[in-house]
Amino acid sequence: MRDLLMTAYVLVWPAIVLVMMFVMGRGVWRDVRRAKKRGEDLV
Repeated sequence: MRDLLMTAYVLVWPAIVLVMMFVMGRGVWRDVRRAKKRGEDLV
């Protein structure tokens, strides 16, 4: 049981990072599309 909990603990961090990178990447992609549509610079 202890090994199972340790494995779950180790695997949950990459999952959290993956979700956060997806959310942040989606926001950046929206900003890029909006800037292109309006003819503005992204930065």
